[in-house]
Amino acid sequence: MRQQPPCAAVGGGVQRYYAPLEPAAFQRLEHAPYLKGLLKPFKGKGELQRWGYECRQMRDGLLLLAHRLLAQASAYPFNRLAVQVALQTTSAGTAFLRWRSADRSAMGVSLWQRLITDPATPVPLVHELYALEVERIALNMQVSLTHTLAQQALACADKMAQAQSYYEKRIQP
Repeated sequence: MRQQPPCAAVGGGVQRYYAPLEPAAFQRLEHAPYLKGLLKPFKGKGELQRWGYECRQMRDGLLLLAHRLLAQASAYPFNRLAVQVALQTTSAGTAFLRWRSADRSAMGVSLWQRLITDPATPVPLVHELYALEVERIALNMQVSLTHTLAQQALACADKMAQAQSYYEKRIQP
């Protein structure tokens, strides 16, 4: 039998089981040059490749944060619920946090909606589940954006390489 971890008491003596990620967890990521790299003229494939790899690194950093969220969401008391958070890997090469039933028979935010509106779910836990869902939504969006930016940058770098190849074939004597 698993031992219950100690809980942090917050205002009014309410115990918290979920602690949202602190701004410091994002600090290293927010200083990455991903958006300022987007809005500039790219002079060649090398710059696009470098920027694409930076976006991938940022995505990977966000996935580490998602694992931290998942670790909390997998601990007591969340691990006692019929609905849990899971990390789902996609065929595109990234992962997202999803709600799923404990028996893995269903997946989706509708499971969370039922859980949070169920009168049997204790109100203090409703607050925790709401905080968890808000953070899950934001992290998934950030992972999706950085993944897409990386894919687009690397695809453009490939197109620039092809264009350069045709150009060089044409101008060579």
